[in-house]
Amino acid sequence: MEEQEVQSSPRLGLPRRDEMKTPDDVSAMVRLKALGWGAKRIAAELGCSKNTVKRWLRYGDWRPCVTPSRSKKLDGLSDWLAERFRRHRGNADVIRQELAQEKDIHVSLRTVERTVAPLRRELVAEARATVRFETPPGEQLQIDFGERRVEIAGVATKVFFFVATLGYSRRLHVRAFGHEKQESWFAGMESTFQAFGGIAREVLLDNARALVLHHDPSSREVVLHPRLHAFAKHWGFRIRACAPYRARTKGKDERGVGYVKRNAIAGRRFASWAAMEAHLDAWTRDIADLRVHGTTGEAPIDRFLREEAGALRPVRGIPPFTTHRELMRSVGADCAVAIDGNAYSVPWRLIGERVRVTVGNEIVRVHHGGREVAVHAELKGRHGRIVDDAHLAGLVGTRERPVHLAPPRSPPAPAALLRPLAEYEAVVGGGF
Repeated sequence: MEEQEVQSSPRLGLPRRDEMKTPDDVSAMVRLKALGWGAKRIAAELGCSKNTVKRWLRYGDWRPCVTPSRSKKLDGLSDWLAERFRRHRGNADVIRQELAQEKDIHVSLRTVERTVAPLRRELVAEARATVRFETPPGEQLQIDFGERRVEIAGVATKVFFFVATLGYSRRLHVRAFGHEKQESWFAGMESTFQAFGGIAREVLLDNARALVLHHDPSSREVVLHPRLHAFAKHWGFRIRACAPYRARTKGKDERGVGYVKRNAIAGRRFASWAAMEAHLDAWTRDIADLRVHGTTGEAPIDRFLREEAGALRPVRGIPPFTTHRELMRSVGADCAVAIDGNAYSVPWRLIGERVRVTVGNEIVRVHHGGREVAVHAELKGRHGRIVDDAHLAGLVGTRERPVHLAPPRSPPAPAALLRPLAEYEAVVGGGF
């Protein structure tokens, strides 16, 4: 294909960059022309267009190319452009608008993009750059959640995997949850402390909304959830939150989450939630702890036992940090309340009523009218259902009714009250 013909600079008579040839090419053109070759034959010999040969023969010798002139409206604004570029995270159109509003400079979007191109390359390089840093034994624990759909009992279930990584030994701890709420973070950390037998001096975490209320990317001001403050004080560790949009700050745990997804879970099916938890425990013990880590060159369990286990603060004598959630729910027509995607039965007479649900310590308790009406073990995962047969007693259709050939006549029984009389007495201030 012939090169596209581009007009040279009429003022300087110099070639443009896209038609530039090397000095040797130009010398060859001149020599071949002196031997009587035509422009078409020279072009075929050198692999360029006939017009390009004619243009260089007209110059007579090689000369440097001319760079097209650009708009000079943005000269002297390098510092201002750099500050706005970082403030708006590379949004050139917003910079163009502010140029018009604040500087009364009206240029095209393409002009701004061309000017900030070097800044954009720096921003991309900065985002990709990773500075590896090592922490002393027992100094830091990195935590994060990752989610993956896993087939459990034949059903594709969304599972949230809590992964904790010790910064020095790279030892992992993994727990599976049905959600990523605050109590899951707390339960995951407490499980990690118990599994490792100690507590690191610092816990590095992401800006999860369940833990961090606000993290300003400019001032780095961090506002943590009050319950996280209480949790950290209870267990005695410092909290450090990653810079917003810089999850690579906790790269050890980011890789740990990916390792769990690719190695422990990928392509596996489980008969039950308990079977998946048992698999994770065995995988951590037999695979993750014993592998030779690519960075340290050692098995995490060896590095942990030799240098890090003794550097952790012991957990002996520290009771669990009790976490309870209190929720209000309406009892559905299926005689159950829905909590975290699972259903728990309550007495059928409470259908349509509002009840108070307390979730904590893997127990679900349902209260109504000041008394406890149902207690269930908390389900793992989603789409589960627990039914207590006592809650359906007396409900029409729950069991076969005896057949009487000649049923005796008797006055109709009064309708059962949805609430006990004691509650009405409490409202009106005593008995009748």
